[in-house]
Amino acid sequence: MNCNKSYYAHPTAVVESETIGEGTRIWHFAHVRAGSKIGKNCNIGKSVYIDIGAQIGNNVKIQNFVSIYKGVAIEDDVFIGPSATFTNDLYPRAFSWDEEHVVLTRISRGASIGANATLVCGITVGEYAMVGAGSVVAENVLPFSLVLGNPGKQKGWVCYCGRRLKNIVLDDESKTIYKCVACGKEVEIRKERSNNAQ
Repeated sequence: MNCNKSYYAHPTAVVESETIGEGTRIWHFAHVRAGSKIGKNCNIGKSVYIDIGAQIGNNVKIQNFVSIYKGVAIEDDVFIGPSATFTNDLYPRAFSWDEEHVVLTRISRGASIGANATLVCGITVGEYAMVGAGSVVAENVLPFSLVLGNPGKQKGWVCYCGRRLKNIVLDDESKTIYKCVACGKEVEIRKERSNNAQ
């Protein structure tokens, strides 16, 4: 552990932020900029970059080679796979940039972003959604939805545990309730959410 700190940072990590939660681990060659916020019990992998103003909740796992730029907010219990890519400027130019170009992106509680996925800024990934490896996502992702491909499209629904939901136990005008065959939990999908499901 670092002297007088409640989190661990590998000796090769550059940690400038003063807001890092207890039990968080920051690994080799990571760079955490001043003004960023990281919650408790997070795992920040090798060569991760966390920009000024980026916000990361509790119990977040960020795998190797991910960059979290200013304007990205990650809620609790989120998984970010290796080399996933976030952006923060819809009209990037090397010769023109200022704070007004930053477009906000939110990754909601419990969501998972697969390895090498690319998320275009300005979207929200809903609670417990899953974005498949290599997907390119440019639109909002509904809670509990499974998004795959380039461009990313909804291909179904997933449970809290991440498994695909197929077993319907109730289907009426306002909602569908699935029961996960893997963990036994029930997931309620409101009909207004499911219009785009395939």
